Amino acid sequence: MFVPGQRWISTAEPELGLGTVLRVEGRGVQVLFAKAGVLRPYAIDSAPLVRAEFRAGQRVAGKGIAFLVERVEVKDELLIYRGEGRELHEGQLDDEQSVSQADDRLVGGRTDPVANFELRLEGLQRRAEARRSPTWGLGAARLGLVPHQLRVAGIAAARRPPRVLLADEVGLGKTIEAGMIVARQLATGRAARVLVLLPDTLVYQWFVELLRRFNLSFAIYDEERCEALEQAGDDRNPFEDEQLVIADFGFLEASPKRARQLLDASWDLLVVDEAHHLEWTPEAASPRYALVEQLAAKTPGVILLTATPEQLGRSGHFARLRLLDPQRYHDLDAYLAESEQFQPLSRIADRLLAGEALDAGQLAQLQALFAGDAPLLACLADATRPAHAREILDALIDRHGTGRAMFRNRRAGVGGFPQRRPEWQLLPADALDEAGRQALLAEFRADIQQPVPALDLDYAADPRLAALVALLDAHPQEKFLLICRSQAKVLALEEALRTRTGAGIARFHEGLGIMQRDRNAAFFAQPGGARLLLCSEIGSEGRNFQFAHHLVLWDLPLDPDLLEQRIGRLDRIGQAHDIAIHVLAVADSAQHVLARWYDEGIDAFRASPADGRELLRRFGATLAQLAEEHARGTDSRDQELEALLAETRAAHEQMAGLIRAGRDHLLELAARRDLHADELERAFRREDDDPARDAYVQRLLEAFGIHAEELGGKVVLLDPQYLSTDALPGFTEGPQSVTFARDVALAREDLPLLRLDHPLVAGALDLALSGEQGNAAFMVDDVLPPRSALLQAVYLLECVADRRLDAERFMPTQPIVVTVDTKLAERADFRPSEPALRKAADRSIEVPRYRKFLARLVPPMLERTEAVAALRAQSAIGEATVLATETLDAELARLRALHAVNPSISEAEIAAVADERAALLAALPQARLRLDAVRFVVSADFLALR
Repeated sequence: MFVPGQRWISTAEPELGLGTVLRVEGRGVQVLFAKAGVLRPYAIDSAPLVRAEFRAGQRVAGKGIAFLVERVEVKDELLIYRGEGRELHEGQLDDEQSVSQADDRLVGGRTDPVANFELRLEGLQRRAEARRSPTWGLGAARLGLVPHQLRVAGIAAARRPPRVLLADEVGLGKTIEAGMIVARQLATGRAARVLVLLPDTLVYQWFVELLRRFNLSFAIYDEERCEALEQAGDDRNPFEDEQLVIADFGFLEASPKRARQLLDASWDLLVVDEAHHLEWTPEAASPRYALVEQLAAKTPGVILLTATPEQLGRSGHFARLRLLDPQRYHDLDAYLAESEQFQPLSRIADRLLAGEALDAGQLAQLQALFAGDAPLLACLADATRPAHAREILDALIDRHGTGRAMFRNRRAGVGGFPQRRPEWQLLPADALDEAGRQALLAEFRADIQQPVPALDLDYAADPRLAALVALLDAHPQEKFLLICRSQAKVLALEEALRTRTGAGIARFHEGLGIMQRDRNAAFFAQPGGARLLLCSEIGSEGRNFQFAHHLVLWDLPLDPDLLEQRIGRLDRIGQAHDIAIHVLAVADSAQHVLARWYDEGIDAFRASPADGRELLRRFGATLAQLAEEHARGTDSRDQELEALLAETRAAHEQMAGLIRAGRDHLLELAARRDLHADELERAFRREDDDPARDAYVQRLLEAFGIHAEELGGKVVLLDPQYLSTDALPGFTEGPQSVTFARDVALAREDLPLLRLDHPLVAGALDLALSGEQGNAAFMVDDVLPPRSALLQAVYLLECVADRRLDAERFMPTQPIVVTVDTKLAERADFRPSEPALRKAADRSIEVPRYRKFLARLVPPMLERTEAVAALRAQSAIGEATVLATETLDAELARLRALHAVNPSISEAEIAAVADERAALLAALPQARLRLDAVRFVVSADFLALR
């Protein structure tokens, strides 16, 4: 029974210390872990909690006193401890108390197999090592180690809090960067409640991306969900029912009540995609912009995503920046004037990087900029010297205006992309009769609508089908990805192909469940699997099919960004082949006109147009109308089409030139000099290849009855036939195939990538370490000298601090192992021999028979281990304190130096780091020891002597 005021301990998170029951309502209980600054709600019937009850002979502390308990009384379901003439009510206990009973189990003869002790100790060591790493929360994410993505995520995730604009060109992975920031913020405790706000067309894409790539399960909110939650009748805000929420703008715009509830719910991190659609002018703001503005004002962390280049709308860019920092970006005219200064500075940076001399005008500009800075002015005297050029370049980057708030990477700068080769499959116009032409035109009309209306589709006589079959026959060893507009098309194509080709075919559409889509995609990825994957538009969202290099465009979307998404399934960094883009079209059809516009107007089949959305805005309506007229054979259609193509091409060239001329190279260079720029990539490289860790994970799962079987190809089958607990997540549907190899996980999205931060592994490790299993062991070691007995004690050094401080990057909960002999001398170099460990499972020792001598020997030996552990703990605390001091002092010094020359670094950002430094340096020295496990080791003759 839970009663307010009682003290409980989380077995899943013992490092939080003692918690206090605040409230019991219905089937739920709220527990406050005050020292850690954490309030946890639990379901009463499944709460991972144990009562903090101390018995006579144990020491308790609170209210500045400490004593040995002599007796325990109960009053109103609350405990009162008395001893040494003093008393403490359980509510007065300090949050830090030693509650381990491993020694009691050993003395009482209730021991576990030695292998369980070894598994527990290795788990403690590996968890501490993983938790300290900057990859924590990202290790099990399905990520290719793309340097620019890791750099952006590493820098932004280190901000306090992150308020950034991700503006990479299309196809460079802004969604991945945002997901990495979110996952890292959640894993480190800097954020607990996250809201992702999107246009409705992106909701499913983000849901799948966050789940499949980052193992983050978000709840999609709509009116139906909110109404269902409100029916519970407790007057709660429905948006407070989940920690991780995805909502779409349309749903909120349709219901002012839901928008108010969303604003009333507190969030730690806000993510907004397609931020360029948030319209703002100095005179007015759109409803969507106003909603985001209100959310951004009260939410600590904000991530905005846009692919629109700054040069195609500086006022729009300013509108997005002012959401991040309204104090810094408060005046549009001032921003425009400031922006004009950065273009010539960017050209100066280019010349410095190329080792070229600066002209007189550029030198004069730098002299004015560096006025009063003697060292920099001295460098200008000979700016061609590499050392001087680097100094000047560093100074320019430090002074860059939006470098802290905005990240923009370009495909040309990132590199590593394949070439695109458009291959036209243009079919003669007379291949269709009048009925066929009308059907094709109706298909085009449906394709450019949202949502796509239902059509009766029959491709049995469609000439594009014969062209598709010919393609498959011409490349019998190749795989083809075909993406079309709708699920209906996928089904119609499959039906038509069934009797026309012997090639294996797989389907991928929204009508299939997530698991079935994964299985079909895996079948396509297998060397002997399907050769053709038929996808609806959902297949263009986030999936990686780069093992193939043939893309078939059965139809074309009207949106250039959506076309880029399709091509991006194959055109990815690391693609080993050129991409063949097969455009299937009937001459003089509406589809042919659209294909020509893409090819001759914006060159979208060969390159990724940064201005695609702007060109669509200008010419989309005319294009759609002209395509339909062309298909109907309207007079003068050819001249109008040529005029449209010429006009589009001219506008595209003009905007491309504007983007090139206005390219802010300083912005691209700024991220590379950040303290955290390459930290994440280096950590991944260090940790990705650890076969010992992978073997440990398999042993850990086997301890719960999960059998691991190697299937080949770096795939492992986990069979839960003998699963010993229902508390382990991930096996509701039976056996599961997994991998430990990142390259395999990237190629097969149905395979989880197992690392210590994967929910399955983390759950297993929490279960193993939160219970008693393995915390007391007894073993014989034949290598020990005669009449020897040793006690190994494993203490956990825990820093109980506010989770938002992320203290574990400096001092994670870590084991301190101390071994002493019966003379109370430390045996620091002791490690059980390998033969003894191998024989331990076969030795049957009746430990309860030796309780008397254990009761006599263990207490003084344990007291000695505690004293030694305390000394080691102080050393570890000192090292962590020095590391925290050096790291945060360097960061503060850097920020203060930047603040002097760059208005983007605010006093608030500096204050946040300073406050964090002070809080950490106060918390780290308060770390406490807790006994976790003990092992008694004796020589072969020792038991005979007893």
